[in-house]
Amino acid sequence: MVFGHNSNLKLGNVTFHVQTEDRGEVHALLDTTVYYRGRVLHRRTNNYFDLLPLNEDREQALKLRLEEQHRTVMEEIRSGVLDLPIPADPPPLQAATPSTSHITVPDPLQLTLVNAKGWLVGKRANLHVRVQLPSGAGADGAAVTAEFKGSDSDHVFRAQTNEQGDAFLEFDLPRITGADPALVIRAERNGAQGHVRFALKAKPRVPSV
Repeated sequence: MVFGHNSNLKLGNVTFHVQTEDRGEVHALLDTTVYYRGRVLHRRTNNYFDLLPLNEDREQALKLRLEEQHRTVMEEIRSGVLDLPIPADPPPLQAATPSTSHITVPDPLQLTLVNAKGWLVGKRANLHVRVQLPSGAGADGAAVTAEFKGSDSDHVFRAQTNEQGDAFLEFDLPRITGADPALVIRAERNGAQGHVRFALKAKPRVPSV
């Protein structure tokens, strides 16, 4: 059984996203990653070879160990024991004047909702979005937005991809009120854009294209 935790930790004006995952018995690793605006600031990995093979009692011990690792990293961030360098915000993009003789349209970005089968738990959305260039390489520094069409809120949720092209968005699901509700995810990087749309059922569990 695979376990995991995702938490947002706000200190002043800075919000960190802390994610702890069990990589499964094949790897037997507990991996904690700290993100800031989609960028990886810290990673901590510990193995649990001593608990293999897993049984009911050892699964419970594994769950407690994962929770303890997640809680320890959160506490180290709060107390300042874990000193995380905050990356400077990238300079604002300046719009270049297009040439009237030749305009180059960037190739579209490719978007994937990595956790498409498990992004919604109760009323809490936790999106893991991967943005790739046409070559298949991760698109780092891409601006990612998510919004719900047909909801009672027009709020747009935002994040930025890390070096691997991954972005994480976590928020409460708005109340769905309209017909044909949908989750729309967009990405933009250096003029290149891409989007993906998931139609939602009346009681959304798994998005369908």
